[in-house]
Amino acid sequence: MPRTSVRRREKTAADPATSPWRPPRGPVVCLGETMAALAPAPSHALDDVDSLRLAVAGAESNVAMYLADHDLPVSWLSAVGDDALGRRVRSAVARAGVDVSGVRTDPARPTGLLLKDPGATGTRVHYYRAGSAASALGPGLLDDERIRGAALLHLTGVTPALSPSCRALVERALHTPPERRGHAVSFDVNHRPALWPPDTAATVLRELADRADIAFVGLDEAQDLWGADLDATDVRRLLSRPRVLVVKDGGRGATAFTEHGACTVPALATEVVEPVGAGDAFAAGFLAGLCGGTDLTRALRLGHLTAASALKVVGDHGPLPDEGTVAAMLALAEQDWCQAPMS
Repeated sequence: MPRTSVRRREKTAADPATSPWRPPRGPVVCLGETMAALAPAPSHALDDVDSLRLAVAGAESNVAMYLADHDLPVSWLSAVGDDALGRRVRSAVARAGVDVSGVRTDPARPTGLLLKDPGATGTRVHYYRAGSAASALGPGLLDDERIRGAALLHLTGVTPALSPSCRALVERALHTPPERRGHAVSFDVNHRPALWPPDTAATVLRELADRADIAFVGLDEAQDLWGADLDATDVRRLLSRPRVLVVKDGGRGATAFTEHGACTVPALATEVVEPVGAGDAFAAGFLAGLCGGTDLTRALRLGHLTAASALKVVGDHGPLPDEGTVAAMLALAEQDWCQAPMS
């Protein structure tokens, strides 16, 4: 797979596009559950096929794999069952260049499983993860040596929905005041309604996201959770504490808010094979840009480029464009970026 890197760019002005807060340089840790994933071939409904493709799927490991593609040192922390699916998951993430030495094998609990069900209105995902190995994770995992040595810890709103111990883990990670953390914390709201009891997700996810240094949320997620009439600026008012807040607006664009203001970059025109995983890819691209020292405009562009790689494949992890293509796209003038197709 071609690899790309983002070189540090000299700051040119005290505005949100060129001088955002950045996490310290160093290793990244992504923490959360990854499952085995079964899916039919593209354009086939689940009830019309005789065979299914086996892959792996997990928001945090998706981010980790794309960060590795962008040449960031990254570890994934989780737990899998002592079973064939667990070995498959661990191997797949490791092959992408992610350190999986901190992934635990649970002899008593299975690896989680999901089933994708494509349809005319989108892909439904059925989860079989109750009692999984990863659902038994707890706050003690934050004492792992990889987290103690990390510059950035990435979490999502999937994890606190898995079990009380998983929620306690995320709360401990985010309730420590930023000045007492040894690392920055990135949190993607990643709302999965099927995982939450009724009327609980909105309050919990808002509180957690607002404690992160870097927060990601889709505008559609924010509207589902906190109010149908919200726009990106309204979301910033609700989540005012993160140093960087990124509000993604589907195929239209994304806006990054900092203490200096807002920076918006339109999305690329991309043929969509399957949207699952694109949000994770976007987060990884943006974090790679921010950690690499580029400005907010280029970090958002790198997020869109990485998301396009996920949109064009059935699985959650697609190949990035070659380094030359990425560099050329990042350097485009604004009007040229807006017209550039992502083939």
